[in-house]
Amino acid sequence: MARALALAEQAVGLTDPNPRVGCVIVDRDGRVLGQGHTQAAGQAHAEVMALRDAQTHGHDVRGATVYVTLEPCAHHGRTPPCCDALAAAGVGRVVIALGDPNPLVGGQGTARLRAAGIVAEVIPPSHPLAVGAAELNIGFLSRMRTGRPFLRLKVASSLDGRTALANGVSQWITGPEARRDGHAWRRRAGAVLTGIGTAREDNPRLDVRDVETARQPRRVLIDSRLELATDARLLAPPGELLIYHALPDPGDRGRALQDRGAELVSLTDPRGKVDLAAAVRDLGARGVNELHIEAGYRLNGSLLRTGLVDEVLVYLAPMLMGDGRGMADLGALTALDQAPRYRIVDSALLGGDLRLRLRPGAV
Repeated sequence: MARALALAEQAVGLTDPNPRVGCVIVDRDGRVLGQGHTQAAGQAHAEVMALRDAQTHGHDVRGATVYVTLEPCAHHGRTPPCCDALAAAGVGRVVIALGDPNPLVGGQGTARLRAAGIVAEVIPPSHPLAVGAAELNIGFLSRMRTGRPFLRLKVASSLDGRTALANGVSQWITGPEARRDGHAWRRRAGAVLTGIGTAREDNPRLDVRDVETARQPRRVLIDSRLELATDARLLAPPGELLIYHALPDPGDRGRALQDRGAELVSLTDPRGKVDLAAAVRDLGARGVNELHIEAGYRLNGSLLRTGLVDEVLVYLAPMLMGDGRGMADLGALTALDQAPRYRIVDSALLGGDLRLRLRPGAV
């Protein structure tokens, strides 16, 4: 199963909106007969890749044990059910790291394997490999269970909590190792989101550059009044740009952005701003599993206040910047118990910088 999970990790940046799944087939002596991971959406799933690998090497899988990191699918989508492929191959046992919460699967894959006379078992959810499989697919699980992606907010900051100087300069607070790691987290995402303030001041591309990737995440902009310049780098290849705005009619400015290839969606809240919760739900409906946020302190504050953020990724540089812009505008608090609390999921030294990964909730 550990080998299957390692294979599943190779599917990051490839399979969205499908989950990242790995599969290993072994004989009674534990010899590997075939292995593989899920390919791009519409192509073969992990189980089929492992069966093909075994066939390529001339291995007979009848009676073999299959280790797979997610319950084999039981429905016809763009590919046939994997549980049927395993049954047709005559395997004897299937060990599953994680049940699939997709309503089209939801235990049916395991049930159909058992109906075919195959021993099918799911390892306990507390097992480290089950936890690893869940973490690898945390966005897919969120979308299947709640209809919305898993939101990860990334911030690069000085020790005194500054993300930019007072004049807006922010490049570069962290070193190249931290920036490369940030691109690895972008690669995990189905979409990368920013706000119009960051788009105007930094003119970012928001694509994946510092690590290899098979696909570029969709780029998403929160731009209530459609102020994005038509020559902004967000509109340039690679990747698509989706703009959420709050205007009843996009007008000439909106049509100019559409002419540059942007997709415009109007979602207005009672204040005349973009309805952030509705935007997140819309991204879930579009198949986004993980939403990576790289925005300014105002939009960061808005997202945090709504409770939409599931994880905060903080890169701390060992420097002091004095007056400048903070991580998030949360407004004025009058008591410490009003302050959002986080627990540290993990930490890592990246060059001279410290990365903290945090999730809401006290330790």
